[in-house]
Amino acid sequence: MPEAPHVPEGVDISMPTPARIYDYMLRGHNYFDADAHAAEQILSVAPEIRDAAWSNRGFHQRAAAWIARQGIRQFIDIGSGLPTVGNTHEVVQRIHPDARVVYVDNDPMVELHSRALLESGGTISVICADLREPDTILDNSDLRALIDLSQPTGLLLTGVMMFVSDASDPRGLVSRYIHALVPGSYLSLSHLTDDFKPPAAAEGFRAVFDTATEHMYFRSKAEVARFFDGLELVPPYDGAKPELTFTGVWGAEDPELADSEGSRWLYCGVARIP
Repeated sequence: MPEAPHVPEGVDISMPTPARIYDYMLRGHNYFDADAHAAEQILSVAPEIRDAAWSNRGFHQRAAAWIARQGIRQFIDIGSGLPTVGNTHEVVQRIHPDARVVYVDNDPMVELHSRALLESGGTISVICADLREPDTILDNSDLRALIDLSQPTGLLLTGVMMFVSDASDPRGLVSRYIHALVPGSYLSLSHLTDDFKPPAAAEGFRAVFDTATEHMYFRSKAEVARFFDGLELVPPYDGAKPELTFTGVWGAEDPELADSEGSRWLYCGVARIP
């Protein structure tokens, strides 16, 4: 089994983290035994979760590319996870070679393994910070060096708000980030749901995170939709209404073919900030 070769000081490799579990699901190599064990526990109750992870990653890439094609040249990717194939900067710099990306995650392993990305001509930065402390991100000097908040920005919150409890006011946090951006910016967000899943599978999935660094929270379609209050949702594919959909469907050439059981674990949407 491959394992991450370096361990930042203070990291407890016996406790799984969302970023490393996700890396395992995407068949990466920056995880430890505890992460692999947690991931296999999840797969034992919901085998389609690996498909869900790939579906979520695909949505992230398609949404980032779509936002870039609207003329956006700077992105804040919060909860970015460990580097893998098709990172945000790789996607958006195919459209705008000068696009700037700031990656943010609270897992020190992400910062460690993202350092190689910094050799990119000064268009990428990596911040180790917690999204529940928005001022430490928005006022960070490394972010401010790349992101001009007086210009439209793409804010990417892919599969991360599900690790924020109601007590931490997840909608208030998203609103704080949105209000830091100017009109013409975009929000892309995906979130786990158990709306269409058997209770036993959903509980087995959720319970794995009781012993991880972050707990996990499912939310209904109505609850996820509230993250987009006051924003202008864009149609997820040609011919669709502007609404939330599943991650496999958003931006798909053939939505019916793209609609899978794994995809139905995650709602997603992209919206313009008016």
